[in-house]
Amino acid sequence: MIAIKGEADAVKAGEWTLDDNPLHHAPHTAQSAIEGEWAHSYSRERAVYPVRSLIRNKYWPPVRRIDNAFGDRNLVCACPPPEAFAD
Repeated sequence: MIAIKGEADAVKAGEWTLDDNPLHHAPHTAQSAIEGEWAHSYSRERAVYPVRSLIRNKYWPPVRRIDNAFGDRNLVCACPPPEAFAD
């Protein structure tokens, strides 16, 4: 939480823009950290390891962000049909 507050303060101070900062683009997956040219105003290291304690115990999220609003509007039911439960 302290690191997040520090990043928010850096945005407030103008070090990073509102649209291009580690908070706006978090979480960073392994794929997003290694692919192509890095086009952000902050370093890859800052994106991947916002705090030093993560260097040894990094959890890599499998996806960036989930669009919950899209999922709510486009519900796909993966449940079996009611007939599957008939005796």
